[in-house]
Amino acid sequence: MEEFLRLNYNFITRSVEILAAITGIFLFKKYKHSASKYFIYFLVYLAVCDFIGTYTYYINDNGIFRFLKGTYFEYNFWWSTIFWKIGSILFFSFYYQKILKIKVFKKILRYIRYLFFAFSVGLILFNLDEFFTKSFVLISVFGLVIILLCVIFYFYEILRGEKILTFYKSIGFYISTAILVWWMVITPLMFYDIYFSTADWNFILLKWQIYLMANIFMYGTFTFALIWCQSDRDQLLNRPK
Repeated sequence: MEEFLRLNYNFITRSVEILAAITGIFLFKKYKHSASKYFIYFLVYLAVCDFIGTYTYYINDNGIFRFLKGTYFEYNFWWSTIFWKIGSILFFSFYYQKILKIKVFKKILRYIRYLFFAFSVGLILFNLDEFFTKSFVLISVFGLVIILLCVIFYFYEILRGEKILTFYKSIGFYISTAILVWWMVITPLMFYDIYFSTADWNFILLKWQIYLMANIFMYGTFTFALIWCQSDRDQLLNRPK
């Protein structure tokens, strides 16, 4: 298992990620008249940004980015914080603001998105050195709170409206389930990052396994949802009379 993870962890993660993005591109016409088109943009954004983050593999062993050795950019903590821990939360708060109907919920998500962004920027500015060497647990926890709000608001609207009759065909249902499980599983691991070193390979392997299973579940669910679900527009046309 140790050798398998070392050799295939990144390949498998990139594969399921790219599969979801490619699926979204091929099915874009299906969703282009709904808010789900923004989700497809987001999947492409994730694939591109994650690929950029692999620059660290070309720093050691005389790689093409060896000039970054010993600089702030030797590790990609800063990049994952910007594009995923901050970027994904900003996107999901925007996305749910688009698909929710209750104005109070939409307003809450808009203001909490501004608050999250301001908090994240302030935390980074006051801890600039740590920005390049570690992940910020507080940003992840705040992000989890926003994800919980998005999902709770969405499920509340489903339960009180006609969508409950066709929820299994709604892409929002699968997106909500996938991101909720991912953030609930991964966020607690941030508290144990102190053990993520070559001095404790048992923890490293455990963390890799958890991340791998969580990523496969999330991106696999996204791919399935894009193929299986109807667009919001089609759901409105086909809903029971």
